Amino acid sequence: MRTRLLLSAFAFFVATLSFATDSWPGFRGTGDGHAPGKNAPTKWSEKENVAWKTAIHGKGHSSPVVLGDQVWVTTSEEVMETAPAPKKGGPPANAVKEVTFYAVCADRKTGKVLHDVKLRTEQKPLYCHPFNTYASPTPFIETGRLYAHFSSHGTFCVDTVSGKVLWERTDLKCDHFRGPGSSPAVYGDLLYLILDGADLQYVVALDKSTGKTVWKTDRQIKYGPGPADGDHKKGYATPALLTIDGKPQLVCPSAECTMGYDPKTGDELWRFTHGGMNGSARPIMSNGSLFLNSGHTGKLFAVKAEGLKGAVPKEALVWQMPKGASVRSSVLVAGDLVFMVTDNGIASCLEAATGKVLWSERLDGEFSASPVFANGNVYFCNQGGKNQDAKTFVVKAGKTYELLAENRLDGTFMASPAIVGDELFLRTKTHLYAITKK
Repeated sequence: MRTRLLLSAFAFFVATLSFATDSWPGFRGTGDGHAPGKNAPTKWSEKENVAWKTAIHGKGHSSPVVLGDQVWVTTSEEVMETAPAPKKGGPPANAVKEVTFYAVCADRKTGKVLHDVKLRTEQKPLYCHPFNTYASPTPFIETGRLYAHFSSHGTFCVDTVSGKVLWERTDLKCDHFRGPGSSPAVYGDLLYLILDGADLQYVVALDKSTGKTVWKTDRQIKYGPGPADGDHKKGYATPALLTIDGKPQLVCPSAECTMGYDPKTGDELWRFTHGGMNGSARPIMSNGSLFLNSGHTGKLFAVKAEGLKGAVPKEALVWQMPKGASVRSSVLVAGDLVFMVTDNGIASCLEAATGKVLWSERLDGEFSASPVFANGNVYFCNQGGKNQDAKTFVVKAGKTYELLAENRLDGTFMASPAIVGDELFLRTKTHLYAITKK
């Protein structure tokens, strides 16, 4: 078993090196939102430094993933009907009669659509809040394969050359109550998924070559008091494989706590209880600490990433930010600094070692996208909206606030950016952009 774990850790290390050269394989790239390139663009507009702009049909908030000459996103097409009266105590009645799921591939050089793969049509799908979409989880790409995930609505493995669906799973159920959000992660020969719904909460590992279940672990969380419909139990976080105490561990946040699992067996190794709900931030480890969010309560925790076992004691808590932390978006760690932005647009920089706030500035608009880092700069994308441009604020990753550029495009940003080499890929609600220095 020890040998297998070491081999898995080595495979993950090698895969990370290959991904880092010329790809952005999943949500937040390789997991931390960092791009290795040294020449990413910092200024653009609809008339400046746009290499191409391609319309994407349907509705989807998934971030672009990039490998070789391909850029992929997922999307969904809805057929509406007149909604019946809502049930007492439940979510609003669903006006979506059917939804069809797609994976779309654009040529990295030209933006031409190479594949528009229809994956599945579902009748009478579970309710999805209008703020969300059925195609919000970001897919994962590796050589020859795309893993398109829509939570309980289906997971699909697509051949990236032919566009053929190699396998699919539509039997992994849970009711997200407001629609899907958690993205998949791939390490070694396994595909990891978190399904935290109002009714069921579990983590599952699939054989990425066949789609068959390798292990499935129920969360077994004692949730605090909340609505009878289970709304307080749902979560939208993406798993992260981190090396803790010299061994790979699968770290999976939930509505109430964050747990570490053995990535090969699914056995729970530890759990840190932080409360909250709707957790969507991907965990990050840096400077000897795990950085974990509580979701809607707006708390950020730095937990000592050493000797974690069972119920994590209070002594392992290095510091906490009791309020004002990011909720929908993940934090970003660059060197000894932590960067984040709240839903209402307050960007902050903290000392990673102490949690001390070094600066806090209001950016324009609301935010859902997670910030990314390239060449010493942090990129924050706001939502934009009706009669407003979607803005990207490029801020120097320093201990004092320095705004380098405020860039505008038509539309609305919900998806997080992708940066590969000297190219920036941005997705609005209607289009996919490639930004380069001309």
